[in-house]
Amino acid sequence: MLDMLNDLLWGKVLIVVLLGIGLWFTVASRFVQFRYFGRMFRILGANQAFSHDQHGHLSSFQALMLSVAGRVGGGNIAGVAVAITLGGPGAVFWMWVVGLIGMATSYFECTLAQAYKKAEPDGTYRGGPAHYIARGMGANWKWLAAVYSVLLLVTFGLGFNALQSYSVATSFQDAFGIPVLATGLGLAVVIGAIVFGGVKRIAKVAEVLVPVMAIGYLLIAVVVLVLNITELPAVLTLIVKSAFGLEPAIGGGIGAAILMGVKRGLFSNEAGLGSAPNVAAVAYVPHPANQGIVQAFSVFIDTLILCSCTAFIILLGTVYQPGVATDIGGVALTQASLAGHVGEWGRVFVSIALFLFGFTTIVYNYYLGENSLSFFSDENRPLIIGYRVLVIALCGWSATTDLGTVFAFADVTMGLLALANLLALVVLFKAGLRIMRDYDRQIDAGIEQPLFDARHFADLNIDQDAWVLEPEDEARIAAARARTA
Repeated sequence: MLDMLNDLLWGKVLIVVLLGIGLWFTVASRFVQFRYFGRMFRILGANQAFSHDQHGHLSSFQALMLSVAGRVGGGNIAGVAVAITLGGPGAVFWMWVVGLIGMATSYFECTLAQAYKKAEPDGTYRGGPAHYIARGMGANWKWLAAVYSVLLLVTFGLGFNALQSYSVATSFQDAFGIPVLATGLGLAVVIGAIVFGGVKRIAKVAEVLVPVMAIGYLLIAVVVLVLNITELPAVLTLIVKSAFGLEPAIGGGIGAAILMGVKRGLFSNEAGLGSAPNVAAVAYVPHPANQGIVQAFSVFIDTLILCSCTAFIILLGTVYQPGVATDIGGVALTQASLAGHVGEWGRVFVSIALFLFGFTTIVYNYYLGENSLSFFSDENRPLIIGYRVLVIALCGWSATTDLGTVFAFADVTMGLLALANLLALVVLFKAGLRIMRDYDRQIDAGIEQPLFDARHFADLNIDQDAWVLEPEDEARIAAARARTA
């Protein structure tokens, strides 16, 4: 039954819906993900100047690293390998297409999460799909916000945390012979130290660890590219030809290439699933569109950069041969391919990368669960503490247990989670466009740093307190505008 539901949701319904909505958002926004691609880097630099530490706020960069921590995971290593073995090299091309389209979806869901965020007494914010459903869609839709929160808790806070713990523990056992129980206990201790520090400690860990792991994986891919630079044009040609059925492939030609590329791309970058908006909402920024643009860049990092790293490691190697069936798949294919390029230490590197990717994903998944609980009760500390203890225990126990049925169930609940979020995005798309046009108007007027005046959007039921700038930031922006006037 679970397999049938998964096939229906992910093999048919969600692929069509996610791609269709992504294309609609791309065209209706005049290709916002490309128009503002260059601004992504300037925005991050400008947002870092905002006062956050002294007032308890979290920076735009910290929120970006939190979302990258969640998007970047086993799918970037094992998922890409599965896509190539089942769909051929052409699956990589369709993965890129999905990533570029998904950037628009991510822009709108994260912009809405910022617009409808709620200010907390300690200077942080809470937000996400549950909040923009409840505040933006009205009282009649609060039941959907509640359902979304429960699905978020079950899927990410519990189910996928168990999956990541099991994956990390078994990978370490295979690579280093470390018992899964030892890895599980170690994970539980470290995760406990982080999550009991709250969202600020989670953000600080992600701010340090995520760039290290992403840059490290990128560098090893660059080494592989340099070692095989003469073969790169042929591999790029192979990817494009295979995408349109012009090269031999295993598993169904062009149809398999499209299906596997789209599925792995969607699984990996999570655009439209509603998970990333929960962390996008925590940033202290001057305009919702700022974080929407930044979060669109996180999809680019995940799919166009890190997934491509794995693809080139495999396709530039000799272990995988297009059109030839192979018994090696998943993480083992990536490990064997990298070992073929740099020696046996490549297998160890992939295991360490998988550990880091899985570890940061656990931290991210924990926060999604906590955010879902806060929607029901802000001040229920015993409930939050109980959830933290449960996650810690789950990390230790699930490392030793293959919970295949639980994982299949989590895939179903994630599909339902995505449908709830996509419904909200369709209903609130006009509000998202209105916020985007406010940003566009200020940019067109020559304003380098657009500001969001929540009073002009009072009809959207936005929390006005969440959009009050700190005095020093307001003064700094006013001074900058005066200099350029």
